[in-house]
Amino acid sequence: MPEATAAFGRDATRPAPGTTTRTDPNREAGGARSGERPEHGVLEVLRALETGPRGLTEAEAGRRLARFGDNVLPARREISWARLCVRSLRDPFTAVLACLGLVSAAVSAWGTASVILLLVAVSCVLRATGEHRADRSTARLRELVATTATVLRRPREDAEPVSREVPVDELVPGDVVRLGPGDLVPADVRLLRAAGLTVHQSALTGESAAVAKHADDFSGGTGSGVFGQPRYCFLGSSVATGSATGVVTATGARTRFAAAQGGPAGRREASAFDRSVHGISWILIRFMLLTPPLVLMADAALRGRGLETLPFAVAVAVGLTPEMLPVLVTVCLARGASLLARTRGVIVKRLPALHDIGAMDVLCLDKTGTLTQDRPVVDRSLGADGRDDPEVLRWAAANAWWTLQLADLPRPDALDEALLDADTDGPTAYDGVAAVPFDPVRRLATAVIRTPGRLGTHTLVVKGDVHSVLERCALDEAERERYRALAARAADEGLRVLAVATAERPARARDYTPADERGLAFRGLVTLRDALAPTAADALRDLMDGGVTVKVLTGDHPGTALRACHDLGIPVPADGVLTAGRVDALTDAELSGLVRRTTVFARCTPEHKARITQALRAGGHTVGFLGDGVNDLPALRAADVGLAPRDAADVAREGADVVLAGKDLTAIAHAVAAGRHAGGNIATYLRVTLSCNLGNVMAMLSAGLLLPFLPMLPAQVLAQNLCFDAAQLAFAHDRPHPSVLRRPAVLRPRALLRFLTGFGLLNAVADLATFGVLALVPYGPGGDDETLFHSGWFTENLLTQALVMFLFRGDRSGGRGRRPGPVSWAALALAVIGLAVPPSPLGSVLGLTALPPLSYLPLTAMLVPYAVGLAVLRRRRDT
Repeated sequence: MPEATAAFGRDATRPAPGTTTRTDPNREAGGARSGERPEHGVLEVLRALETGPRGLTEAEAGRRLARFGDNVLPARREISWARLCVRSLRDPFTAVLACLGLVSAAVSAWGTASVILLLVAVSCVLRATGEHRADRSTARLRELVATTATVLRRPREDAEPVSREVPVDELVPGDVVRLGPGDLVPADVRLLRAAGLTVHQSALTGESAAVAKHADDFSGGTGSGVFGQPRYCFLGSSVATGSATGVVTATGARTRFAAAQGGPAGRREASAFDRSVHGISWILIRFMLLTPPLVLMADAALRGRGLETLPFAVAVAVGLTPEMLPVLVTVCLARGASLLARTRGVIVKRLPALHDIGAMDVLCLDKTGTLTQDRPVVDRSLGADGRDDPEVLRWAAANAWWTLQLADLPRPDALDEALLDADTDGPTAYDGVAAVPFDPVRRLATAVIRTPGRLGTHTLVVKGDVHSVLERCALDEAERERYRALAARAADEGLRVLAVATAERPARARDYTPADERGLAFRGLVTLRDALAPTAADALRDLMDGGVTVKVLTGDHPGTALRACHDLGIPVPADGVLTAGRVDALTDAELSGLVRRTTVFARCTPEHKARITQALRAGGHTVGFLGDGVNDLPALRAADVGLAPRDAADVAREGADVVLAGKDLTAIAHAVAAGRHAGGNIATYLRVTLSCNLGNVMAMLSAGLLLPFLPMLPAQVLAQNLCFDAAQLAFAHDRPHPSVLRRPAVLRPRALLRFLTGFGLLNAVADLATFGVLALVPYGPGGDDETLFHSGWFTENLLTQALVMFLFRGDRSGGRGRRPGPVSWAALALAVIGLAVPPSPLGSVLGLTALPPLSYLPLTAMLVPYAVGLAVLRRRRDT
């Protein structure tokens, strides 16, 4: 959109370019390889590349192709399934579980070792399979690039150049190429000539507006950064309007696009999921390392038992371990990722990223294409007096229509299209004669029409940048200043501004030129705003209601971003706007404190976006970043979870953790819900299993010191633990409590430890009370007190664990007309196992026996106060 970059209120300056040295021709491209900003003139560039405007000879092109290689991007190696499987072992909890399996094998507990190592293998296979499937899905999303390019080549040194099509991969530095509307830029190109050239660079910068380009060595630019250089076009962009001739300065792996794609990513910081898992794992590791020595020392000191209790000590440590955690985590995340892919077209490339997006409490995104559509709409048309005047819009639409028709443009730019949509009848009321199209130097466009009702008179209709139009109007300085102030007020409100002026001239046959744009009569202003994304307001409201704070990181004017936030209902405090200039002046500590209350970050470069994201994470937030351009890659890598739409730049998709079907916030809201669903089930499982296990371990340690025999045999401990863990796999299919979906699902190790301590003590008290009941129950003559004690505790323990599962399940609506959920059925199955195993043949293998009927009465009575305590604890947790 040519006038978009020229509209008042935009940054109309460009930093002074830097310099490069004349060495390797493929290192030219105006510093595209090094990030320098070029200041070379055309002749200097041509000398550095050892070429000329007539192009290379075929022989020289062949030599350079052999020297520099094909003009293709480096292929990205797909990680093999086996490597992903091995990489899964780096998860700390999985590694600890594998070590316990090896310890169990070392003490000849082959059954325990087999079960644990099987669970580790299943977890690794499931995780690797899910990530491998996601990698293959994103690989199929790679966009096609140009296959041929129009190049000038000479058969011999003294021959005239011939324009012909060659495969893109045969382009070399020094080739002279021609670009036209719709062409994909095949390499990094320094412009030699350009006419009305604008290019789309959204794949590089994420901005939807077309950028004006020109070959003039002396005029200033209209952008900033490497991709903002007006004399260069880069691989990954496409021509919107105009035509150009340019010299190829970099190809293949030496292009700026390849540098961004293949540059060093650095070691990525641990995500929210990684930090949570590491914290929980180290808590468990401390308990597991402490438990066996305590058991051995206590038994040796009080009971005189030595290494014969080592299998029991290992069994107790394993009993504290949630063996099913890797499997359950993987199943929860894989189910959520599969559901998102099937129903929403969302691809989760890294399974833990689904938990991270559920734990996300800050979402950083750009304005264009996310909060707003990739097109503007007319807001108002103002006359010279500052009041609404529809005539100004009619003149502007006439200019847009006849410029399009008479200048042979392939399609209107976004601003012209907005004008034509707003005034569908106006343009056809005029008869066009000629047009002087927009160019980035004049920053305006002129259409010449026959003056209605006046034969022999032509009317020049000029529209474009406010300053450029006012300079050509017959006004005194006070009037110009008044109109500039009117435009400035509109720009401060986040609107784009176009000025409109007219002039009458005697009809003539000769061509009109920019020299005729003088002595104009100022007509007024047309203001435009970004069209809001249709689903953005509802999706943002859902996200904010769910505890996700939205931060807008944009390269736009702060007023433009504020306008979008106001229209969409995003609250922005009085001090909630920060520009890139202020960010540069802050230390990391100062920025970390300031980003918490800032909503809009304007004029941001890629480095600013990454730094702001890191500052938010340093403040304890779980941060998501939505980006779609090469310039978003640093921030995508800096965030806990990077998100990119499917039509984003290839490198942005590959750098993201989650690929969305489109640039639609509704898809993010669905992904957040799926992540919280999975995270809620994982958290419930951890609370239930760890607190039960901790209570049982404390009770067994106490009983081991009070009883003359082991409270349970190692095989019984492992069998009981295996039954409990297998039943809890049902949590992967549970429906979380609605309260879980209303806030970020974060696994906080300290909060979990507090819960475990309180609930573990309750469980330990219940178990110790069970010991007392079992010790006082008369079993009758001939009963083996030790075997009956083991059987009673085995049954009571599984019944209490089934009760915990039932009361702490997420879906508790079964009693209101809905069928019981999977956790309810699993809890029932666990209770049946607890009652059925001791009298069964399997019970005799484990050293258990049938309990006397009278013993069930006191055991049942123990469950009532325990259930009351659980209900109170659950209610406190839900509130």
